[in-house]
Amino acid sequence: MLSFYRYAQIKELLHTKHTDLGYHIYTILARNSFAKFAQKFTYEREIAVLGIDERPKGLYSHTAILAKHCKSHRLAPQHTRLIAKNEISYSGRSKAFRLQNPRDFRLKFFPHKECILVDDLITTGTTISEAVTALAQAGKETILCLTLADAGD
Repeated sequence: MLSFYRYAQIKELLHTKHTDLGYHIYTILARNSFAKFAQKFTYEREIAVLGIDERPKGLYSHTAILAKHCKSHRLAPQHTRLIAKNEISYSGRSKAFRLQNPRDFRLKFFPHKECILVDDLITTGTTISEAVTALAQAGKETILCLTLADAGD
């Protein structure tokens, strides 16, 4: 797990994610973190980059923006491949609530065996854990998870 920012540093920026302004803010944050990571990342094979639940909320998907900026000669974004069947918002919810209401991810085909998961925020780890499990059940290996921020800091 790699987070680029402390939650307290970008809290107000993260709260714009479902607004028109949020599109621009997430693009700037992605350029300053995910894109720089992608430029320096080396690996022997091409790896899929999956934004967790890239379902658009409003006019765009904030995780799709992050995944798009994580592209390089070895990193290949695979958009809308990992979509949650459960659309309940986890914002401000407890870990117990999250465990009682799993995301129930649906995985669409992509050719890569190895992947990197992308999300904006890790709070309790339940969403990422469930995504890793869904990928493993499909024979995929998650080698790294990237988030903009870690709320546990």
